[in-house]
Amino acid sequence: MDIDWAALGQVFGVSLVATVGLVGIFTLGIVSGSPRTAGSTPSPLARTGAYACYAVCVAAVAYGIYLIAA
Repeated sequence: MDIDWAALGQVFGVSLVATVGLVGIFTLGIVSGSPRTAGSTPSPLARTGAYACYAVCVAAVAYGIYLIAA
């Protein structure tokens, strides 16, 4: 049995970058959609940005499921 270490390293690197990026985008959505002070609401632009971040996360997860199922 022979292990292709270069391919394994590439899979690890891409997985690490994708995971950190996806968590970062989700965190950006949480931060932009949360109110800055108690009792206030975020601006419509901030709320739209938060929904866009969530949509990117959903699209990335759906694409990953598509790749696994195909």
